[in-house]
Amino acid sequence: MYPHARRFPTVHEVDENGITCEANAIKKATEMAQATGLPAVADDTGLEVDALGGRPGVYAARYAGEHATYEDNCKKLLEELRGVPMPQRSASFVTVAAVALPSGEVHIAHGSLKGLITEAAVGSAGFGYDPVFFVPELGKTLAELTPAEKNRVSHRAKAFAKAKEILRSCQSASIVGA
Repeated sequence: MYPHARRFPTVHEVDENGITCEANAIKKATEMAQATGLPAVADDTGLEVDALGGRPGVYAARYAGEHATYEDNCKKLLEELRGVPMPQRSASFVTVAAVALPSGEVHIAHGSLKGLITEAAVGSAGFGYDPVFFVPELGKTLAELTPAEKNRVSHRAKAFAKAKEILRSCQSASIVGA
């Protein structure tokens, strides 16, 4: 259930059935803005692995099946990359944040983080693919970073920093109500 269920009891969860992260983010933000009459921000994230032709992509959260755990998804990914040399295990986390206004206007912000997929899980922080996503510049997986370190470099942090600027621009242009 979404955080403001009591305030907006008729708002429902949005079915993420888009074939891209951008489509899912736009759909979620637009439906929330229309349902509430307020600006809405929504995101979607994918993991694009070069050796797998961009998979799992938008299907990252359900890569090992509809009810798969984070661990299940990581295991499937590592199994599919078994035998692939480290230099060929390049990947990118991508986040798209959509800012939708009740008027129907939509703005998009992108964030990405390049890295490599490890051969085994390392670290215990974070969630999802963090234990298998190695950031070469930091010499660590995302699961080895503190929350503050992760928030400085993550794909999601980059997308939301841009979304924040979009909201500021909309507010200063009086598109977003005070």
